Order: sequence, then structure tokens, then C-alpha cells
Amino acid sequence: MIIKNVGNLDRVLRVVSGLALALGAFLAEGPAVYILGAAAAGAVITGLLGWCGLYTLLGINTCKIDKP
Repeated sequence: MIIKNVGNLDRVLRVVSGLALALGAFLAEGPAVYILGAAAAGAVITGLLGWCGLYTLLGINTCKIDKP
């Protein structure tokens, strides 16, 4: 079971920034399309799941409810 470590404000910011990056990927050309697309996918997925692997490695938890 995944313990959520991304709080609500953090999740909203990740989804919004992910959508902005996806728009940038759509408008970009060359290798920037893949870089922006990967960043967008990562931001949106972590925002929707509420779990970030990097936060786990660094011991960061912005979620007030599911603290272990």
C-alpha cells in the first residue's frame, strides 16, 4: 500500500504545472517535446496519486492526514 506523502496544495500545483508543461510540449519542437512531455507526465501522475518517490527518498511529507 502506498502512503500518501503529497498534500492537497502540492497536488493541485503539480497537476496545474503538469498541464502547463503538456501545453509547452504540444507547442515545442525537437527534443524539447520529449523532455517537456516526460516532465508533464511525472507532475500529473504524482499529483493524481498523491505519492512522490523522490519525497519518500528524501523523507519529505506534505500530507497532513496520512503521516506514518
